[in-house]
Amino acid sequence: MNKEVLVSISGLQFSNDDKDVLEVITIGDYYKRNGRHYLLFDEAMEGIEGTTRNMIKFNDHMVDITKKGVTNVHMVFEEKQKNMTYYDTPFGNLLIGLSTSHIEVKEKEDSIDIQIDYSLDINYEYISDCKINICLKEKKAGEVSLFS
Repeated sequence: MNKEVLVSISGLQFSNDDKDVLEVITIGDYYKRNGRHYLLFDEAMEGIEGTTRNMIKFNDHMVDITKKGVTNVHMVFEEKQKNMTYYDTPFGNLLIGLSTSHIEVKEKEDSIDIQIDYSLDINYEYISDCKINICLKEKKAGEVSLFS
């Protein structure tokens, strides 16, 4: 896969009988070094000035997400592990717990799909079960559609 990619990140949060879906589609930079994948992209938050720089490092068993800018966090998803971190937002800091049950990375010639299943707690209180799907697709010259 070449360096410039189309990125789709969708998150699904299950709480009670509700499902909340959030999706970001953007262009990013991808590379692979020493058996580890790297994805870099900028993200803007609706209604808030400034951007957040995202770096996602991953392999078959771990996804490491670092955000710096408007929001700041270092989240580590490891299968069958719980990781705690502080999530610094424009509205204040949150202590979050990420209990990862499953990570799946599917690598093809011109795309990579990542699925993370985890439960989320904030300040030691269970909030919901969640899924993150990250799709990278090679951006070809002249291509206008984001995902098919």
